[in-house]
Amino acid sequence: MRIIATLASFAAAIAMAAAPPDAAWIDRAKKEGAVTLYTSMQLVDSGPLTLAFEKKYGIKVNLWRASGEKVAQRAITEARGNRFEADVIETDGAQMEILHREGQLAPLQAASIKDIPPGIVPAHRYYVPTRLTLYVLVYNTRLVAPADVPKSYDDLLDPKWSGKVGIETADVAWFAAVSKGMGEDKGLAWFRQFAANKPSLRSGHTLMAELVAAGEMAMAVDAHVQGVARLKEKGAPVEWKALQPAFGQPSSVGVAKRAPHPNAAQLFADFILSREGQEIVKARNRVPSSSAVDSPLNKFRYELIDPAIALDEWDKWSRLFSAIFLGGRAVPKE
Repeated sequence: MRIIATLASFAAAIAMAAAPPDAAWIDRAKKEGAVTLYTSMQLVDSGPLTLAFEKKYGIKVNLWRASGEKVAQRAITEARGNRFEADVIETDGAQMEILHREGQLAPLQAASIKDIPPGIVPAHRYYVPTRLTLYVLVYNTRLVAPADVPKSYDDLLDPKWSGKVGIETADVAWFAAVSKGMGEDKGLAWFRQFAANKPSLRSGHTLMAELVAAGEMAMAVDAHVQGVARLKEKGAPVEWKALQPAFGQPSSVGVAKRAPHPNAAQLFADFILSREGQEIVKARNRVPSSSAVDSPLNKFRYELIDPAIALDEWDKWSRLFSAIFLGGRAVPKE
């Protein structure tokens, strides 16, 4: 009988996870009255989301913002001290994975997960991507003729691009993901050849894209697609192309295991993943994770960078990056 009851409870949980917010759920959330969000999202981006949620449900959102590391540290420190203040956490994928490993997250009960590409949803479903930073090649359209636009990573090894292609000085996770995506030995061999072609090392993805737009470099290999899109909107002579294998970094949402407002927390998580929430993400010039929202910035094949690179393999890959590009110097902090 106990086994049957357990299976029935599991089936009910799965059914609830797949169900959209109904009147009973919304009523329970409204009775809780508020929800507390810990996030690394900039206030100019989180503000429209929280205001839309408050207007739709009449539930106050209390927001605390800091870097991804500080968000995770605060949530873990509070939980270890038996203080449970956070309801919802939205920050970068590696920090969400830390919270999951620490047992600080509850399974998400969001019907909107169905619109997130299955390949980027963790099997455990304790957190789910809300927005993406996708890496692309950016090039100056006045300096690179259409026929010369690289079609593959190997095209960047052409001697004519010597000293004309930029790479960000701290992109260890992207470097590791591309290396592994090519096949580790082949990938590292490619990066060594690329380094021999004297790329321009630049600190900061925004600055790097701006330098390409200004014509100081013809191209950069690891730009952020949304940054390039913003430059294009301003009339800059830039375009982008996703070379394969292409990768991205997610920011994800999760609900605290001991959330003081659990119904409001799950409702907010569903909202940010819903088409309505994702349209707001898109309107803020961010890349939405949902396939229900039409965006030209994510219509290519990509994978997400494995958080294990940052959490378990960082020493290995930072040493390799340093040896290949920095002459053995420490990788600068991003």
